[in-house]
Amino acid sequence: MNREVKILGLSYAQSQLGSYVCVLGETNGHRKLPIIVKPQDAQTIALRVEGMKAPRPLTHDLFKSLSDSFMLDCQQVEIYQVLEGIFYSRLVFNNGVDDATIETTAGDAIALSLVFDCPLYVTEEVLSSCGIQTDEEGNLLPDTEPKPKKSKKKAEPVISVDDLKHMMEEAIANEEYELAAQYRDKIAEMEKNG
Repeated sequence: MNREVKILGLSYAQSQLGSYVCVLGETNGHRKLPIIVKPQDAQTIALRVEGMKAPRPLTHDLFKSLSDSFMLDCQQVEIYQVLEGIFYSRLVFNNGVDDATIETTAGDAIALSLVFDCPLYVTEEVLSSCGIQTDEEGNLLPDTEPKPKKSKKKAEPVISVDDLKHMMEEAIANEEYELAAQYRDKIAEMEKNG
């Protein structure tokens, strides 16, 4: 059985240099699933989540343009298995007659679900084995006893200012100055609204 998930957060992975952690959460539940993604995938995810547009098409945008040209509609994205710490994912396409699946990395799967604006699913098996149980407010639950309910708090941003600063530095290092300027503007807006 598949469970629909949404992106709850994206942050720089301290344990794996150059990588990011994307946290997925059940839309109708309280489990969270952290997945390590590549910087390129994190860049696409960050841009889409924050409603920003890259000055030039990124690889994920190119893939969507190619699919659109051949009238392939991405119906859904699935993270369906985990073996030895590696998440297995696939895209499910339809051309109006047949369904086809294409294997992809979990990072690409997450990014492409945003690019195609289609549902992202995780199997019950993956959530059961790798998911983290939380209460209604997102606090981790110990295995044996539930936490008492706390008062509602303000929702945390999906991407922090520090993570955006890190992405801006990477964009500058890669001479992607227009993208770095967009990150700078987003950082200024978030700090102002603090």
